[in-house]
Amino acid sequence: MNDNRILVGGAGNDQVHLDVAMANRHGLVAGATGTGKTVTLQVLAEGFSQLGVPVFLADVKGDLSGLARPANPHPKIDERIERIGITDYRAESNPALFWDLAGTQGHPIRATVSELGPLLLSNLFELNETQSGILFAAFRIADEEGLLLLDLKDLRALLNWMGQNAKALRSNYGNISAASLGAIQRRLLVLESQGGADFLAEPAVRLADLMQSDFSGRGVISLLDVSRLVHEAPRLYATFLLWLLSELFENLPEVGDADRPKLVFFFDEAHLLFKGAPKALVDKIEQVVRLIRSKGVGVFFVTQSPLDLPDAVLGQLGMKIQHALRAFTPKDRKAIRAVAESFPDNPAIDTRSVLTELGVGEALVSVLDGKGRPTPVQQTLLCPPRSRIGPLTGAERQDLLARSPLAGRYDETIDRESAHELLAERAEEAAAAEQAAAKATAKTKAPAPRASNRQSYAEAAVKSALRSVSSTVGRSIGRQIVRGLLGGLFGGRRR
Repeated sequence: MNDNRILVGGAGNDQVHLDVAMANRHGLVAGATGTGKTVTLQVLAEGFSQLGVPVFLADVKGDLSGLARPANPHPKIDERIERIGITDYRAESNPALFWDLAGTQGHPIRATVSELGPLLLSNLFELNETQSGILFAAFRIADEEGLLLLDLKDLRALLNWMGQNAKALRSNYGNISAASLGAIQRRLLVLESQGGADFLAEPAVRLADLMQSDFSGRGVISLLDVSRLVHEAPRLYATFLLWLLSELFENLPEVGDADRPKLVFFFDEAHLLFKGAPKALVDKIEQVVRLIRSKGVGVFFVTQSPLDLPDAVLGQLGMKIQHALRAFTPKDRKAIRAVAESFPDNPAIDTRSVLTELGVGEALVSVLDGKGRPTPVQQTLLCPPRSRIGPLTGAERQDLLARSPLAGRYDETIDRESAHELLAERAEEAAAAEQAAAKATAKTKAPAPRASNRQSYAEAAVKSALRSVSSTVGRSIGRQIVRGLLGGLFGGRRR
């Protein structure tokens, strides 16, 4: 490794390096199960860390925590070092932070409902067009009236309030049907059962905590444990990663082409990002991936087949590491042909044949040279990691968590005044006012029909509550809310 390159592996007598200045052109790591993708991720992550680049990495299997401990000696590692011609190998650990949406395997990592926004939540809830429209209306009401949507009880309170006042809201926000509101409420219950209440809360994660270097200048590797989540709640996993990517895009300044990225972001099980997503969301994802390179963020997608990604995304990936693919069906053979044709030609290699013959720890690799041009594909023996292959023990993980610089920062949730409390307060005030009005009506024995008076007062109470809420929150916010490409809050997100 030199000052700005990562040694990926060896190809015959040649070595293949990744120029870190090209890392914001993104990359792909693909291959069938059991072909070595996880170890490749480990090698790339520690390479970026050694060059001072922070890394965010989703740990799908739970075995990447070994990055925090040096490698154990092994004859196969020695053999590979010799075959590739590595002269500076030494076993070493990497600075690492552990995160977990549930807060059991790492620091809790959270976002608020408002920060996620209606587009990502609609996809998470798998809403139809009508239901999505009502959710967008809910966020519009919350934004315009200054109702903070911080957690699930805030969103539930707002939906209940919309149902109770659907008639008064219809002229500005369209028909708000009880059936659609009920469908969204049921999806809230499902999300709660999947652990969504732990994730959608405060304090929300600070981007700066994911972009740190240690005292020696090495980039800190943030490992998000999703070993349970990716199987039990794959949409929640994908939604969180999309939100985090959009946060980076919306909040980081433009840097152009720097000598190294500010952060490298690994999306494991990348097919989950696009599976079942509506076209509007896929288009937004493609736009963010295309534009975020100018913010100094490199995005690496990890999946079994490159065909899991839309062509518009696949075409933006500069580095490609393709492990072996298996050809068991006609569909598999068609996929292999398509993958082979996506690599830059190398007359010395029959790419299509080699794809099915690669051994574990071997891959077809194409990188970008110093001028951003794809290099011819090479059959490459990949480097062994300098850190441990396999997970930490429970005691080792807990020891690192106890010594973490973030220990205690995110442990306790915060429940400040937000939509749930404000709407409950307004409901109490409206009920008290209605009771007082009823008493006054009974005392004066007004001739107007009682039902008519009640309805008229209810409409007035709605308007009064809205004015009161706007005034109260307006004093605390004092500015307009703006949403970014994926619907999350943009700018000044900490209120």
